[in-house]
Amino acid sequence: MALNYVIKYAATNTYENFVDEALWQFLIAPLNAKSQQVISSEFKNSLHIPVEKSINGYGFETFRVHPKKRFKSIDFEAEFHVIKDQFNPFEKTSDLSIEEEISELNSLNFKVEHSAFLKSTTLTKLPVSHEIDFVYDEEVSIFENLKNLNNWIFDIFSFKTDVTDVDTDLDMILEEKQGVCQDFTHLFCAIARSYRIPTRYISGYLHQGNGYFGDSQMHAWAEAFIPGCGWVGFDPTNNLIAAENHIKVADGKDYSDCPPIKGIVYTSGKNHTKYSVEVHAQQNAQQ
Repeated sequence: MALNYVIKYAATNTYENFVDEALWQFLIAPLNAKSQQVISSEFKNSLHIPVEKSINGYGFETFRVHPKKRFKSIDFEAEFHVIKDQFNPFEKTSDLSIEEEISELNSLNFKVEHSAFLKSTTLTKLPVSHEIDFVYDEEVSIFENLKNLNNWIFDIFSFKTDVTDVDTDLDMILEEKQGVCQDFTHLFCAIARSYRIPTRYISGYLHQGNGYFGDSQMHAWAEAFIPGCGWVGFDPTNNLIAAENHIKVADGKDYSDCPPIKGIVYTSGKNHTKYSVEVHAQQNAQQ
């Protein structure tokens, strides 16, 4: 059975004074992959400026908008239709023994192949000023340890908006014990990498129909590479193993590699931006 998703993204930017020129890049299109198929994709703006599609340096599709006429307000709207396969994420557990998993993590070829997702970044650096209570259990598998890490973050930290921003480091997250999905994902990546497990930051959408936590905008979770198993998604915000409710857009070392929007605006004075995301799902008749 598959799920048929309709994702609606909307943003309104308003400015106190005229904008003389601007350039935006949106990284919001769902990834067309084996487990999720993009059936249609539409992106438009209220100024009817042509939208350029391109592939960024990490291989993900972006929309570029470059208005060259003056304006004080602009609306962006996108709609995506995606079919996502349903699957049991617990079936992706490794057949390797614990000793074989550790041996693979320690091998030079493995470290070289996954080096980009083993290094800490500014946003995924564990501060020395805070002791981490999570304990890795060497008597159980990597998958079980990562499930425990997922659960630990979910239990210790509280979901709360407007207390952090995209540049908040882990020192503040560990101090306040509050944040949003991107903060908990950064923490998950940082701790998993400290145990030599390649982990990447995922940007995407979450179907929140089952009462899951998530921003009114886009969601974030992590994917860890488990020897003998491959990439497995973990959502510490909701203590979930990522499955059909998670619709991937892009991945990177941290948020800075895959922000939903970035750009340059030439204006002065105050500005205001309002975003919204709706994810609707229904069962697909295809078996």
